[in-house]
Amino acid sequence: MARRPKAPTKARPGLAGRVVRLAVSLVLIFGLIAPTAVVILYRFVPPPLTFLMVQRAFEGHGFDRRWVPLSRISPTLVRSVIASEDSGFCHHHGFDVAAIEKAMQHNEAQTNGRIRGGSTISQQTAKNVFLWPHRDWVRKGLETWFTVLIEAIWGKPRIMEVYLNSIEWGPGVYGAEAAAQANFHVSVARLSEAQAARLAAIVPKPLSWKAARPGPYIARRSGRIVARAGVVERDSLADCVLR
Repeated sequence: MARRPKAPTKARPGLAGRVVRLAVSLVLIFGLIAPTAVVILYRFVPPPLTFLMVQRAFEGHGFDRRWVPLSRISPTLVRSVIASEDSGFCHHHGFDVAAIEKAMQHNEAQTNGRIRGGSTISQQTAKNVFLWPHRDWVRKGLETWFTVLIEAIWGKPRIMEVYLNSIEWGPGVYGAEAAAQANFHVSVARLSEAQAARLAAIVPKPLSWKAARPGPYIARRSGRIVARAGVVERDSLADCVLR
């Protein structure tokens, strides 16, 4: 009796195929799904500790952060920060191409090592909330991705709210309420134009510059910010936040 031929067996997937599928799965999980899920969560929940906050705590700077909703933050501070950090905040979608190009041209021409940044408030928020403080290409790529996500999922008011509640404003001081209390002993809702401008003025170097006791440079810088904040109000450059 003739033997029946065996049915052909399916070839087992090779190691290379399994590695590719695993890599694709990891990219989807850690590159797309997980970041998107976290951004959606933080749309409704205040972000907890950031990498910078933890680093500063280990450096002995302490910790003072008092989350307040955007409705309890002085509009004067919002306008001052926009005037100082990102006058096009309400008009771009996360990236200010013109500012980036100017920063690149400035940095290429520099010989003293001073680097100018072209980051928007959206980019600063993405970096501060989700990423580590040190500059590298991996962080810059992730910053770009998180900026796209928060612009799409949060919108401008929430970006500004998270930004003002998360940025460093002095040794161990984070967020606008803690900064207002530490520097001027008032709530952030009661900041004057001059006080708001001083806080906005020290954002680039919060560990070196002082809002409560400004030196000549910060005094001049805050004066310019007061004037620019007036332009922000006049030209409705903060209307996407101050509705």
